Amino acid sequence: MIKRFFKRIFVKPGLAKDTAGNAAPTPYHVAKPEIWGQKDHRINRHLVSHNAIRVCETLQDKGFKAFVVGGAVRDLLLGMRPKDFDVATDASPEQVQRLFRRARIIGRRFQIVHVMFGPETIEVSTFRALASASSETDEHGRVLRDNEFGKQDEDATRRDFTVNAMYYDPRTETVWDYHHGMKDLRAKTLRMIGEPSQRYREDPVRMLRSVRFAAKLNFTVEPSTYAPISSLSDLLTNVPAARLFDEMLKLLTSGSALACLKGLRNAGLHGGVFPLLDAILSDERGEKFVEEALSRTDARIKEGKPISPGFLFACLLWHLVLENWERRLAKGEVKFPALYAAMDEVLAEQAERTAIPRRLTGDMREIWSFQPRFEKRTGKAPFRMLEQQKFRAALDFLELRALVGDAELELAEWWRRFSDLEPQNRQQLIDSLRDSGGQTGSPAKKRRKRRRKPQQRDQHATPDVAHLHEDMED
Repeated sequence: MIKRFFKRIFVKPGLAKDTAGNAAPTPYHVAKPEIWGQKDHRINRHLVSHNAIRVCETLQDKGFKAFVVGGAVRDLLLGMRPKDFDVATDASPEQVQRLFRRARIIGRRFQIVHVMFGPETIEVSTFRALASASSETDEHGRVLRDNEFGKQDEDATRRDFTVNAMYYDPRTETVWDYHHGMKDLRAKTLRMIGEPSQRYREDPVRMLRSVRFAAKLNFTVEPSTYAPISSLSDLLTNVPAARLFDEMLKLLTSGSALACLKGLRNAGLHGGVFPLLDAILSDERGEKFVEEALSRTDARIKEGKPISPGFLFACLLWHLVLENWERRLAKGEVKFPALYAAMDEVLAEQAERTAIPRRLTGDMREIWSFQPRFEKRTGKAPFRMLEQQKFRAALDFLELRALVGDAELELAEWWRRFSDLEPQNRQQLIDSLRDSGGQTGSPAKKRRKRRRKPQQRDQHATPDVAHLHEDMED
């Protein structure tokens, strides 16, 4: 209560007051939009989600304003099918929630409503007011909580880039443009609304978004928008790790992942979100491996195929794990414990900035731990490996390693043949490998088994324990 009282009395730096004592409009605030008709914008209505149209028309029928907004409008203007749709309205969250059967209010920093239609969720937000003295921020200027609602023109001014501040009315098929977003879109220019340094301080993630949009859309970041980024990169250290992970995942699944990572490094942002990036891309083996992995991921996304975030992060960090593992082996550490220790060290270092969820680190560990186990192609070990849940992902990983010369091509080809064969024919492949004298993995001295005396056999491990021990060696 006391904190809010003082915020009403004192104005934050950079915010002027009008005669009524409210925060005055910023110099870049525009009250009237330029309205583009269908002949001008040429949006294909068939690319617009039916559910987004339904949300807009339901709100409009009740007397509210409602528009498709943000990145969806940008993509529609570029002739692309948006991945998801957001709607902006002058209805309050409670009013929106009452109009739809499956709707819930979420958010702490700014309340929004998720309206659910089967697998699709339409995100509905109320027009936001201009930043004011009552907005809760931290000592760096990052907005922590801001639930002040406003008018449509204020909402447009609060958005980050001009190309993301356009509103599409599916009923009238018009686009409302407050900040010359159409002009910048046609010029393929990414321009910040307002003073860039101040906007980055309000939300440092905007710096990452500028890199992602530029790479994804093949746009050029306007010089004054790009200039402050390197000097403000430290602001990312104040962003919650979970939010950084979400943004990193968007970068990697944008369809332009490699361009995004290089853009991060060029802008000096990698230390804040992915501090190991320099180490990855400075190593020739690692850079080639990562480039191949990301180019394949980009191709799958463009083809509409599913991807695995765990596999992606396993590719990004593999060569750091490999270098750490090789260093431990050179010191005489045992093979598998050394690998697990290398995994722990690399993941711990990355976790200091980007909180990779445990479910993904579990997938990464499985994929990595499979790699040396592929070297053993005798006995029952190959059959047991086929039964593991992450076998296919681990095999894809091995094939990727072989493609860049990081693993034996013959090894990867053998495992692919083995996995594709009918079950009754797999033993023949193992026998033929043994009969041909082919290597079953890394060169190793064969140990002669010492025959036990009959009276000593009962003193040894049971078959189940012996089987577990063999798995550990594998």
